[in-house]
Amino acid sequence: MATTTYQPSPQAGDHAADVKAEETSGVLERILADPGLSLRERLWSGTQCELRLLFSLAVPAVIVYMINYVMSMSTQMFAGHLGNRELAAASLGNTGIQIFAYGLMLGMGSAVETLCGQAFGAGRYDMLGVYLQRAAVLLTLTGLLLTLIYVFSYPILIFLGEPREIASMAAVFVYGLIPQIFAYAINFPIQKYMQAQSIVAPSAYISAAALVVHLAMSWAVIFKLGLGLLGSSLVLSISWWIIVVGQFVYIVKSERCRRTWRGFSVQAFTGLVGFFKLSAASAVMLCLESWYFQMLVLLAGLLDNPELALASLSICMTINGWVFMISVGLNAAVSVRVSNELGAGNPKSAAFSVTIVTIISFIISIVAAILVLVSRDVLSYAFTGGERVAAAVSDLCPLLALTLLLNGIQPVLSGVAVGCGWQATVAYINVGCYYIVGIPLGSLLGFHFNLGAKGIWGGMIGGTVMQTLILMWITFRTDWNKEVEEARRRLNKWQDQGPTEPLLK
Repeated sequence: MATTTYQPSPQAGDHAADVKAEETSGVLERILADPGLSLRERLWSGTQCELRLLFSLAVPAVIVYMINYVMSMSTQMFAGHLGNRELAAASLGNTGIQIFAYGLMLGMGSAVETLCGQAFGAGRYDMLGVYLQRAAVLLTLTGLLLTLIYVFSYPILIFLGEPREIASMAAVFVYGLIPQIFAYAINFPIQKYMQAQSIVAPSAYISAAALVVHLAMSWAVIFKLGLGLLGSSLVLSISWWIIVVGQFVYIVKSERCRRTWRGFSVQAFTGLVGFFKLSAASAVMLCLESWYFQMLVLLAGLLDNPELALASLSICMTINGWVFMISVGLNAAVSVRVSNELGAGNPKSAAFSVTIVTIISFIISIVAAILVLVSRDVLSYAFTGGERVAAAVSDLCPLLALTLLLNGIQPVLSGVAVGCGWQATVAYINVGCYYIVGIPLGSLLGFHFNLGAKGIWGGMIGGTVMQTLILMWITFRTDWNKEVEEARRRLNKWQDQGPTEPLLK
C-alpha cells in the first residue's frame, strides 16, 4: 500500500472513530492492490468496503443538503400560497439574486474542502482549524460586498428587463435575505471543515432541528402575523443562523474536533491573499455552474407571459433541486473520499471511489426521472392550485427528467474535481460549455424560434451535456498515482503564511 511521509502533529489526540475510518481506508487500498485475490474478489470486497465508507458520508450529507434545501423550498411554497404573483416574486428573488451569493460563497468554500480533505488524509490536523478561520474571514469580507447587490436588487432586476411589479416584490423578499449572506460566510467553511473529517451526522441533527423551528416560524409569520414576503425571507435567514451557531458549538465542545480545532488564531488573518487565489479558482468553477440555471430564470422573465413562465420554471427548478441535493450529498462524499485518499497516498482507492459513487448516483437519478414523468400532471399542486401553471409544469417535465439524468453524473464529477484540486481547469470548461454554447443556444431556441421556456431550457441542457462529456473524458484519463504526488506537493508547499505558488490546477 502506498504510504505518506506525513505524521500527525505531536499534540494531536487519538479518536476511535477517526482511527477506524483511516484504518478502513487503508484496508480498501490493500484489497485493491492484493495480487493474491482474483479481479472478481477484489471488485466484490472493494465494493463492499467502499459502500460502507461512502454511505457513512453520503447519507448524512444528503440529509443536511436536503433539509437546507427544504427550508428554502418551504419558504417559496408559503409564498406560493399567497398567490401566483408572490410565488413568481419569491422565485425571482431566491433564484435570480440569492443564488448569486449562494454560488459565490459555496464556491469559495470549496478551497477549504480541497485543502482540509487532503491535509486530514495526510495527518496535517493542526492546519484544518486555520483553514476554516481564514475562509470565514475571507467570505465575511466578500459578504459585505454582496450586500450591495441585495440592497440594489430592484434596479438590478429592472435593468435586466424584469417586470416592475414582480421586481418590486422580489426586492422586498431579497431584503430579508441579507443576514443569510453572513450565515453562508460562516456555514460553508464549517461545513467543509467537518466533512473533511467525516463528521457529517451532527450537522444532520442540527439541520433537522433548525427545519422544525423554521416551519413553525414561517407558518406563524405568514398566516398569523401576516408579514408576507419580507417576513418569510427573514425567517429563512434566522434559520440559517441557527444552523451556524449549532455547528460551531459542536466544534468547540466535541472531542472529535480537538485534533483540528485549537481555538481562534491570528493565523486566520495571515496569508489571505494566497488563500483568496485558491478560493477565487473554486468560486469561478462553482459559480459558473450555479449561475447557469439562474440565467434560465432571468431569461424566462423576459418572455411574453413572464408570470406563468417564472411560476412553472420555479416549480420545476424546485423539484430538480430536491433530487439535486442527493447528488450534492454524493458530491460532498466523493470529494472527501478522493481528497482523503490522495492525501493518504492511496491512488487505487481514490479511483475506485469515483467509479462506485458515479454508478450509485446515476441509478438514483434514473428512478427520480421515471417518477417525475409518471406524476407530471399533479406535481405543481404542492406549490399552487392554478390549472394553467399545472399544464405548463407538465409540459416541461420531459426536460426536467433529462436534467435529472444529467445531474446523476455531473455533480459527482465536479466533486472529483474539488477533491483533486482541478477547479481552475473545470472553470474554463464551464465558460465554454455553459456561456458560449448553452445560453446562446437556449436564447436562440426560446426567443428566435418562439419555443419559450422549453426552448431556453432545452438549449441550456445542450451545454450541460457537453460539459458532462468533457468531465467524463478528463476523469477517465486521470493518472491517480500522479494525483497522489500532486497532493503531496501541495501540502509540502503550503506554509502557515499561505501557499508559495498556486495549489489548484
